[in-house]
Order: sequence, then C-alpha cells, then structure tokens
Amino acid sequence: MQLFGRHALRFLAAVAICSSGSLLGVTVQAEQAVALSGILGSKALLVIDGNPPHSMAAGEVHQGVKVLSVGRDDAVVEVNGQRRNLRLGEAPVSVGRQGGSGRRVTLLADGRGHFVGSGTISGRSMDFVVDTGASTVVIGRPDAERLGLDYQKGQPVRLSTANGIAQGWRIKLDSVRIGDVEVFGIEAIVTPQPMPYILLGNSFLEEFQMTRMNDRMVLEKR
Repeated sequence: MQLFGRHALRFLAAVAICSSGSLLGVTVQAEQAVALSGILGSKALLVIDGNPPHSMAAGEVHQGVKVLSVGRDDAVVEVNGQRRNLRLGEAPVSVGRQGGSGRRVTLLADGRGHFVGSGTISGRSMDFVVDTGASTVVIGRPDAERLGLDYQKGQPVRLSTANGIAQGWRIKLDSVRIGDVEVFGIEAIVTPQPMPYILLGNSFLEEFQMTRMNDRMVLEKR
C-alpha cells in the first residue's frame, strides 16, 4: 500500500533536524494569533496579535491568553477555552471557539511550504502535517502508544517504507480534531518506526472540501 506521499519522506528527514529557534504560532479565529518566541527561565515569551513579546509565567493571563505550563522548549496555553501546546518549529493553524461543531479550518504553510499544526486524536494532543499523497492518517508507533491507541488489536498490514517492507496495523480513530472541527471514525495506519509528525492523509482529508490559496489551505467540512 502507498503509505507516504511523494515528498513526505524527504520532509520527515528535514523536520527531524529543523532549527528549534523558529517561531511557532497558533491563529485563533483568524484574528487572534499567539506565538511562542522563546523561553526565559520559567516564563514563556509570547507574541499575541503581533504585539511586542510579553513574558508570562504559569497562571498568568494576558489579552485572553492564559499560560498553563512552561517547559524547556514549549508552553501550554489556553485560548478561548481551548488548550494549545505551543512548540518551537510548528506552523500556525487557524482555530475557532471552544466546542467541536465547527465546519471550517484554515492552515498556514510553514517556511518549507508544508501545512503543519496541532490538534487532537481522541482528545489527546498531536502534531500533524497534511500529506495529500498518503491514503490514510499515518501514526508512528511511539505516538500511538502516547495517544493510548490499542493498535495491536488492529488489522496487520504490510507496509513499503524507505527501509523496506515492515508490518503495521490498520485501526479506526474515534475522533480527529483540528481547532473546532472534529470528525469521527477515521481510518489510520500505525507504523513501527517513529515519526516527528502524524501524517493527515486522505482518510481524514476526504471529509473536507479543500481549497489552496498561496500559503493558505482551507478545509471546509462536507
């Protein structure tokens, strides 16, 4: 079976060595943007709506953004009731208000032209890249274990990878959510090797009408 799109393997190799100093942002409702520009001790340096950087410790709130925790190179914030894990090197993603009943999400391309962002699988956070050449959602085994997926009960499949033939598992995901758009019962393949991102393939993308406009990809639920 075709596991990865034509450019995905080169992309996966590239993101594994990408600079950790690049700016990460999450765009909320296409009008509010929250970006992590650095870590200062126990404080996150956030850029909100393009304003000058503002240092915030866990528990602090500024312009509607609340910092929940600060790590070595990431921070967890809450925006409009949504918890977002901000990681250095991740591209912006447009999200709506809390709840999973939305129908439209806009993704912005990163500097390499890839649509990368964050979301949830069955309520647990994940980082993804859109891959229109992949037939399904593709998840590395370490991520599957972190997400609590019982993949070994899935259907065994033979996969053609860069390292030859490998065994994977075909499973059904309870839900996949980006921003306030959530879809259910999505087919996925778990691969034995780790990957820096989860690939959002056509088993997810076919639920949407996709429009590409320069550095923006608009997904509108069918």
